[in-house]
Amino acid sequence: MKHTLQQVFRSGKFVVGFCIFVTILLIVTIYPLFITASPLEIIGQGTFFPPGIYVSVYDSLGSSPHTLNLGDASAKRIASKLNNDDRLAMREWLVAAGIPEAEIDLADTEKLINQWETNYDPKKNVPGMTNAKRNYFIRLNNALKGLLSADGAIIAVKNPETGVLEQTGIVNQSDYVNVSQVAGVRVLPLGTDNFGRDVLTELVKATVVSLQIGFVAGLVATLIGLTLGLLAGYIGGLVDDVIMFITTLFTVIPSIVLLILISFSIGQDKRGAFTIAVVIGFTAWPWLTRAVRSQVMSLRNRDHVNLSKLSGHSIVHIILNDILPYVASYVVMALILQIASGILAEAQLSILGLGPRTTEVPTLGLMMNWAMIYQAHILGKWWAYFPVLVTIALITFSMNLMNTGLDQVFNPALRD
Repeated sequence: MKHTLQQVFRSGKFVVGFCIFVTILLIVTIYPLFITASPLEIIGQGTFFPPGIYVSVYDSLGSSPHTLNLGDASAKRIASKLNNDDRLAMREWLVAAGIPEAEIDLADTEKLINQWETNYDPKKNVPGMTNAKRNYFIRLNNALKGLLSADGAIIAVKNPETGVLEQTGIVNQSDYVNVSQVAGVRVLPLGTDNFGRDVLTELVKATVVSLQIGFVAGLVATLIGLTLGLLAGYIGGLVDDVIMFITTLFTVIPSIVLLILISFSIGQDKRGAFTIAVVIGFTAWPWLTRAVRSQVMSLRNRDHVNLSKLSGHSIVHIILNDILPYVASYVVMALILQIASGILAEAQLSILGLGPRTTEVPTLGLMMNWAMIYQAHILGKWWAYFPVLVTIALITFSMNLMNTGLDQVFNPALRD
């Protein structure tokens, strides 16, 4: 056993795949120890908040300000409210309003905004202007108000006795606060999803659930395939004919079709993660049965097996002690592939809306389903689906590398 493990860990492909897989396991194990929030907790009153550090505006007003003279701060603030598309739209309105295009310089921000403030009139009817476009220009005009002003923002509170607003402070454009002094700070490395939930926390939990589904599905498929393959290959005769007939029936029908039919018949309320895992495992065993049967047929007439027969050992004893050890390495490799296939199968079902219950726990497939339904891929909200794709790819890639490495160790034809 020790020698076998040494050979396995000398395989570069197995080590790389093993390290990737262990890294994923460590992340999903350690992360919940520090972030204990529920993965389905709605923290954002909106959809698809971009990744970043979110600071409470209310709490930041009460923090001690520090004056920093950052020369590019004003330019960044203007750029955030006046992008290139807005500049082109402003030129479109000004030209339609009668301003010569030659006098409009999109690169000169101050001149462009001054021209806009001087000429823009929300009540003016510009030929060819739609209501949607008119509303856009109104919103743009509101965003540009005071953009070039160097004055600070006045903080006023209504006096409860007189009902008059009274100035309580002023926020200058050069005032900055230390993030560590602000009470309400939340780091969202992957933003929020369509429901306003932390994508990273959701992704970690979804990875755990998908791995559990993969392990259960892989174990179920491997146990069924191994048992039937051993019986069919060793006993032969009528038992072999019956098992291969059933295996052929499952083979000619695509497994995804069986998954869809069975999952649909179960119903949404009864489709838990464990149930889906068992269903996936129940439809993924045929190829393993055929492979194990072929190997057992080549082993059942070996000298050590015949000697065990002559010794009067039972069929169960011969299968478990004289045949199973010789196919154990292949079964381990098959289990690894079955786990990876189970994770992919769950993702396929969930994308079709036939995965586990959506209100119970997240899975990688469900996250893809939510992102697709709310058109994250069309709206460019990459953080809602791309990390999920990367996670699925890393898990399946690592397992395939481990399988290839084991194949090089146990398959004499592939040894150097």
